[in-house]
Amino acid sequence: MKKVNIGGVPEHFNLAWYLTLKNGEYKDEGINLRWHDYHGGTGQMCKGLRHGDIDLAVILTEGIVKDIIAGNPSKIVQTYTQSPLIWGIHVAADSNFKTLDDIKGTRAAISRYGSGSHLMAYVNAQNNDWELEKDLQFSVIKNLSGAVEGLTNGAADYFLWEKFTTKPLVDDGTFRRIGNCPSPWPCFVIAVRNEFLENNLEDLKIILDIINNTTLDFKNIPSIDRTIANRYEQKLEDVQEWLSLTEWSQQLIDKKTLNNVQDQLLALNIIEEKWDYKDLVYKMNL
Repeated sequence: MKKVNIGGVPEHFNLAWYLTLKNGEYKDEGINLRWHDYHGGTGQMCKGLRHGDIDLAVILTEGIVKDIIAGNPSKIVQTYTQSPLIWGIHVAADSNFKTLDDIKGTRAAISRYGSGSHLMAYVNAQNNDWELEKDLQFSVIKNLSGAVEGLTNGAADYFLWEKFTTKPLVDDGTFRRIGNCPSPWPCFVIAVRNEFLENNLEDLKIILDIINNTTLDFKNIPSIDRTIANRYEQKLEDVQEWLSLTEWSQQLIDKKTLNNVQDQLLALNIIEEKWDYKDLVYKMNL
């Protein structure tokens, strides 16, 4: 049986993978797909792809584009979630920060450099006409638990993370959300190491076919809202709102969208050059 390692964040976006694994759908096709939770997010997954710890990653679009251009030997093979990610902008509940103007020039907690929390801090700064060099400072906190500790003890001042994941921390009075920052592109793509692409294309086609069949009809799975609420300890009404806002994809990210991502990253000095579409993606014939 072929062993394949895949990484992703342990969040509701990836429940479809859990369900297909639980059902043994990959093993039925001779594939031992092993899921690895990456609590550190995109920056940690980029490292995993580079080192060969994982073969595939369900990863933030902006993060993997940046890292491929920076030398990650991987390609995007598909969009996974078509809708934007809604990043909540959080501060400690008892902090004096009330508005986005209040956090200008203070320290953004980021899981690691090159992560979504890092890159979206730039997008938020641009949205609010901040001076990037002067008004952005960073404090590395590794993961969500680190953010809780960092904001609580004053090691960082604000934190961008997917708003529904952090909603329980807002509800229990750990964080206060002072704004939102939607990503200006589809939020998650599936990226694959080039070496795996060259040697295991048929296995990859099977994996994508299985996950796409599930995401295609994900919202119609009986009681899926209750399943998500129970598994991820979220309020049912929050899950229902998230489901209403979220659209999955079974297609490759298009050239126009990828150009838009690169244009914005270039404008923010996050990448030094733009790459041709064909050098960032691998077109599958499913």
